[in-house]
Parts: sequence; structure tokens; C-alpha cells
Amino acid sequence: MGGAAAVIQRAREDFARGEYRWVAEVMSQVVFADPGNREARALGADALEQLGYQAESATWRNAYLLGARELREGRPASAARAPVSPDVVRAMSAELLFDYLAVRLDGPRADGRRLVVDWRLEDSGRRYVLTLSNATLTCRPDREAPDADARVTSTRAALDRIVLRETTAADAVRDGLVRVEGDAGRVVELFGLLDDFPLMFAVVEPDAPVVTPAAADPRP
Repeated sequence: MGGAAAVIQRAREDFARGEYRWVAEVMSQVVFADPGNREARALGADALEQLGYQAESATWRNAYLLGARELREGRPASAARAPVSPDVVRAMSAELLFDYLAVRLDGPRADGRRLVVDWRLEDSGRRYVLTLSNATLTCRPDREAPDADARVTSTRAALDRIVLRETTAADAVRDGLVRVEGDAGRVVELFGLLDDFPLMFAVVEPDAPVVTPAAADPRP
């Protein structure tokens, strides 16, 4: 299309004719090619804003206006909190909760590590074997592992607190919320390999935006 400058010039003419959806699409292409192009970001934000004004659906309007804000100010910051709500965690069965931890495992960091943890929930009397191998965490209920690196005894409430980041595995061991036979460091290691999912993500930018709120040009 002749380069970013030519695309932006043509898009300005389209904007003047009210072709906002087309302008938003082509400015998206420019922003993905050059996330630091402030002129493209500002024009794309203007187009998304106009689409938001015209949208009858509140869902679409919110999406358009969020995209416009992101192009102008950068990705909104999110408040620090647990990656999942307390109500959801407490409603999970123990098996599902351990499966949730497996989803959060940071595979590249866990690569090459192996550990086995026996976990007993004293309020239910049930046992679980957690095995980290081949960058994968698996849970087997109602079993014991004779070769476990550590054997953990806790209440379900204590496990929930660790998962919700209300306390750390190391602090839970220190404070007696969990009791460990064997190598407590292996339990701490396991929880240290869990990843947190970002609560906010880019909706119109590439994954690594380069424009900060201070540098963003609010208008073309």
C-alpha cells in the first residue's frame, strides 16, 4: 500500500467520509507493523471511538472504547490480586484444585525437574500424589508414593490460602499451617514454578506494546 505514511494519508480521507471500520482495520495493520507509530495509533483510536459512539450494543461499545483507550494510553494497569476468585477456589474439589495448579505450571521453567509430593488433607482424610515430570504436573487421588520427596499434611483451608496467595508455601510451613515430612524445600519449589495469568491483556496491540501512557499522543 506504499508504506505507513501513504496508508495513514488514505485512511484520513476515509475517516472524513465516515468509513470508520475500514480505518480501524488498516490502522491495526500499521500498529502491528510499528507499535510505536503514534500517528497511526491516534487515528485508529479515533476510528474505534466513533464506532463506539455508533454502537447500540453496550458490549461492542465497551470493546471499541477500550481499544481506543489502549491505543492512546497503553494497556490499563490491573490491581494485584489472586489469579482466581476465592469463591471459585473454595468451590473446587481437591482434585480440580490440583488440576488448576497444573494449568498454572510454567512449563519452560519446570523443564528438567522432577519431584513427587504426597499431600494429605486432614479434614477429609484423603491423599493425593503430585508428580512433576516432563514439565507436567499430575495429580493422582487416593494414592501414596513410597518415593515421595516430601509428605505434606494440611487442612483444605490452608491449601486454599496458598493457592489464593494469601500466604506462601514457605510461610505456611514456617507458621505450621502445613506440616512436612521430608524435604520442605521441594514443596516450596513446586509452588515457585506456578505462573500467574495477567488480568489484563492487549485487545488491539501486539503482545509487547512499546508506547507508554506518557508518550501516547491523545489526538492526531
